[in-house]
Amino acid sequence: MTRGSTAQVLSFPGNRIRTTPGGAGGRAVLCTSFAEYRHDPESVFWLKENAELLNILECTGADVPTAALAPFQAFYDTVERRLGFFRPYYRFILSICLDLEDLGLARHNKGAALARWVGAQGLAQAELSDLQRAEARRLLARRDVRLDMPGLDERLHAFAEGSAAFALPNKKIGYELTHLVFYLSEYGRRDPGLSPAALKSLEYLGLVSFLDQDADLLAEVAIALAYAGAEVPQVWQDWLQRQVAGFEVVENGFGGQPDDYHTYFVCNWWQGVAGGQPFWRGLPQGGTLLRRPGGAGVLRSLSRALYEAEPRGYGDWDVARRDLAAWLDPGQIEVMERAEASSQAFGEFFALFARSGEAGSLRAGCA
Repeated sequence: MTRGSTAQVLSFPGNRIRTTPGGAGGRAVLCTSFAEYRHDPESVFWLKENAELLNILECTGADVPTAALAPFQAFYDTVERRLGFFRPYYRFILSICLDLEDLGLARHNKGAALARWVGAQGLAQAELSDLQRAEARRLLARRDVRLDMPGLDERLHAFAEGSAAFALPNKKIGYELTHLVFYLSEYGRRDPGLSPAALKSLEYLGLVSFLDQDADLLAEVAIALAYAGAEVPQVWQDWLQRQVAGFEVVENGFGGQPDDYHTYFVCNWWQGVAGGQPFWRGLPQGGTLLRRPGGAGVLRSLSRALYEAEPRGYGDWDVARRDLAAWLDPGQIEVMERAEASSQAFGEFFALFARSGEAGSLRAGCA
């Protein structure tokens, strides 16, 4: 079966963040808060947060007035020194530079010279991870610096097509899958060429994320599906919309402690990709603290119930549904039922998620 051939493929999305009344001003406050009030500019946390924010604004074509980018001017003015000294973070630094230029902060093109320097230094070839090499390749290609990485695309697709692995809770490989799609699709600018197996991997990952009520990872799955031209279940879309609306925003509340800024970013990113109004909520000036809505998922309790059920196990969802209700409270049962309603593949997903009979097979093999 060829990549990209699936009954669920829609017209390839060209969604970009729409200009909305007051939206540009709100994004100015957002930039100021993250550029000036949360971390020191020499901190890797500053690099990470602002690289993510600017990437979302750039790849979605957000309306960001040049004045709103003024808090980043000092960074841009010294970007050559920063890249030369903090070269382990070259992907963050180069990404910020390119996005600032493409958003209109600077008329001159430092990014092209920096991309050539990164290429000449072989920084991408020094990466151990294929995913990081793919990110570096995409960044350099934005300024027409081409990296020769034989076999990279084939390895990325092979990883994405291992659907069974994504039916199990494993956030590390989950984020690797979504980012792989971001890089192959150039953040929605081209068809990533995903096979039906890779699309199935995203669907399984979305089900795990929904069962866990993990808005961060589920939003990334939704974006990846949209970039691949595939449908996003309405159940997931409705729930993500409620998460965006339910964020707690605390003025000057950020004191260096971890918050849920990334979930806020990607949920709003998804809103833009879906044609909605991202970053519609006016944020206060200062170091804004962002907390996502509360509410636990069913994943932990469901996994515990399945573990305790061994050696009987549950390979059949229709059988398991009745028995598992005894292990779960009403709210968890509702989450499980909504997850089932979101996907016609839930039964086959559950058979993999339950890992039925695997412990017995292992014991027999070790006997």
